[in-house]
Formats: sequence, structure tokens, C-alpha cells
Amino acid sequence: MNIPAELKYTKDHEWIKIEGDTATVGITDFAQGELGDIVYVEVETVDETLEQEEVFGTVEAVKTVSDLFLPLSGEIIEFNDKLEDEPELVNSDPYGDGWMIKMKFSDESQLSTLMSADDYQALVG
Repeated sequence: MNIPAELKYTKDHEWIKIEGDTATVGITDFAQGELGDIVYVEVETVDETLEQEEVFGTVEAVKTVSDLFLPLSGEIIEFNDKLEDEPELVNSDPYGDGWMIKMKFSDESQLSTLMSADDYQALVG
């Protein structure tokens, strides 16, 4: 299982890449493996401002639908359009082409609530 050290993580199995005041968000390798073949990613919250842990979208796999929880409060500024035609990118490249959203986060203090790669590894075993 791949858990890149430079990223941050949540207990909800999302990864976060911080660049200035922008965060790129996706689901982890562990999460996509648990979900199985992903057939659809829905995010209808672009241009909306949401609070930390609010649902920003859903990911649909063959057997289940799971909510996606925002790791930080802020405005969702972009959805990965590639996922409309190729949702399987979340399975094949969860930390690269399978990213889901970009957001401008509004509360830098929330960064301390995110998990390190080591902490996330301990969570998933």
C-alpha cells in the first residue's frame, strides 16, 4: 500500500497536498482498494464554501457509494474533470491523475488536525 510521506491524511481516508493556501484532495490508495472498481465521482460543490468534515461529494464503486468529507474548511475551486470520463483513475493513480478537488482553505490552524503518513499507516495497519 502506497502512503506518500509528503502528503497529509484524514481518518476518512482522504489525502491532502498543501501548496500555499491551496489544497489538492483525493482518496487514499487504501480507500480505493477497499471501495473496489470506482465507476463514478460526483462533486457538485465547486465554488461553494464548506466547513471541515462537511460532505463535498460522493464516490460510487460497483458495490457501494461513499461520501467524501472536506478535510479543511474553505472554498472548492476546481473539480478534476478527467474523472467524468475516467473515474477509474482514482483506482489506478489515486495520488496523481486520480485527484478529486482543489480548494482554498480558510483556517490554517486546521492543518494540525491532519494526520502524517506515519499516523495514517498506524490507522490502517
